Amino acid sequence: MELKIAGLVLGCMALFAVFCFYSNRKNRMERMARIRRSWGERPVREYTAAEFEAIGSYFKRTGKERYSIDDITWNDLDMDTIFMLLNHTWSCIGESYLYAMLRTPVFSKEKLAERERLIQYFGEHTEEREKLEYFFAGIGKTGEISIFDYIYNLAGYREDSRGVHYLCIGSFLGAVLCLALQPSVGIVLLIGAIAFCWGTYFSRRKKIEPYVASCKCLLQMLKAAEELDQVKIPAIREYQEKIRKEERKFGKFKRNTSFVLAGAGLGSGGGEGILESIAAYINFTFHIDLLQFNTLVQELKKHLDAFEELTENIGILESAIAVASFREMMGEWCEPSLEAESRAYLRAENVYHPMIDDPVKNSVSLEGGALITGSNASGKSTFLKTLGINGLLAQTVHTVLADSWEQNFCQIYSSMALRDDLMSQESYYIVEIKSLKRILDHLEDEIPVLCFVDEVLRGTNTVERIAASAQILRSMVRKNVMCFAATHDIELTYMLEEAYKNFHFQEEVQDDDILFNYRLYEGRATSRNAIRLLSIIGYDGKIIQAAEASAERFMKSGEWSL
Repeated sequence: MELKIAGLVLGCMALFAVFCFYSNRKNRMERMARIRRSWGERPVREYTAAEFEAIGSYFKRTGKERYSIDDITWNDLDMDTIFMLLNHTWSCIGESYLYAMLRTPVFSKEKLAERERLIQYFGEHTEEREKLEYFFAGIGKTGEISIFDYIYNLAGYREDSRGVHYLCIGSFLGAVLCLALQPSVGIVLLIGAIAFCWGTYFSRRKKIEPYVASCKCLLQMLKAAEELDQVKIPAIREYQEKIRKEERKFGKFKRNTSFVLAGAGLGSGGGEGILESIAAYINFTFHIDLLQFNTLVQELKKHLDAFEELTENIGILESAIAVASFREMMGEWCEPSLEAESRAYLRAENVYHPMIDDPVKNSVSLEGGALITGSNASGKSTFLKTLGINGLLAQTVHTVLADSWEQNFCQIYSSMALRDDLMSQESYYIVEIKSLKRILDHLEDEIPVLCFVDEVLRGTNTVERIAASAQILRSMVRKNVMCFAATHDIELTYMLEEAYKNFHFQEEVQDDDILFNYRLYEGRATSRNAIRLLSIIGYDGKIIQAAEASAERFMKSGEWSL
């Protein structure tokens, strides 16, 4: 009978081991299948505002001491959308680093050349790339929780006194001893000791609960770093060695996480769930996780630089893979030619916007400023965004959506999609002039400026708008500044004709419809179709006729009348 029971137990254990083996194997195969399916495909993930906030936390902590794309320019260019298009990453480390990379253009050919080397390598070496992606997917993403916020807050965590934990352990052991000597008294003391231990435990554990998810993510990061070292890839050996070197500094950290993570969802197997439950009850009584947590805090404070180095090197590798997938997805792209020169110039051939299906491509070759005119919806704003986005991609991920792109290294600023600031009770005009002022404040910088302005001073009356706009744009006429400005004020194209090159977009009226070809032409716009568009939309004919007559009188006399 005993042999049968023993055999049954061993059989169950064997079946459980086989189940775990095949379950893990299935999970590995599914992860690799997802990696292969997603390569070169448009990412489909949707983001909440809180997730974007978490992704951007790494940039906020690291990008303050150097030039970076400010919020106005980032929003003007719809860079959140471009980031989502590029975000072929599998870990919270990779996506946070990629976001920070897009917001911090570099002015070093050497740094961009190294990024290019990695991007090309991962684009050409499928097996090695997939192995790395597998490890990065093991780290995973933390959604609305920023690992960086919690890690840095954890490093600043003020440790509780350990005395109360030792008191709990001592009271429990004392009660057990008393139970053995005087059972009637011991049982009362034991119940009291357990109540004291558990009550104290839950009040203390609640304080560290928000940090546990970051500890888990960091542990997964260290595990991936250790596994990554097992794969020999000569092209990235330098990065592997740096990652392994920093990972080894967290040996004590890894040894003190088992009880801290009990009940925090580490692992998904049934066996691990049982062990976690047992560990949880041990924690309730002996506070081992609380004692371990204090050790984790000390270790993280000691090795915060190592954590940052790990983030840097893992982020570089995963971002390069993401860019390689982006290139595969887009199909038509080029490496930019960038030079560190004091003069501002741009020569782009067949450049296009990444978010437009079947886009119309345009070319431009320019030193100095350009005024862009044309009707509403003709393509002016999209063209400005196209140049801004590609100028930013050139100096971050070394990839431009064009046949060729030659440019000097530059700072990028824009003043385009502005709105009233209701929170500070500032009108559109106040917001607009502050936005323009921040660009003017950088005209004397050593690094040249590339800027984009859509409808200069649209928030004020015509006379003052034209007068002030002309002077603002004239002040940007410098060797180290290239300004692209879109405007409906044809007067500016004459006033600034000597300083700005004129370009325009055209439209064609056919069968009571206005057709736009979205192609850029040299020279100023000559057509006026705003009133005609009212007719096509269905406005009353009397309004159309009166408007056309009023406009015609103004063109002849220079005075308005109804």
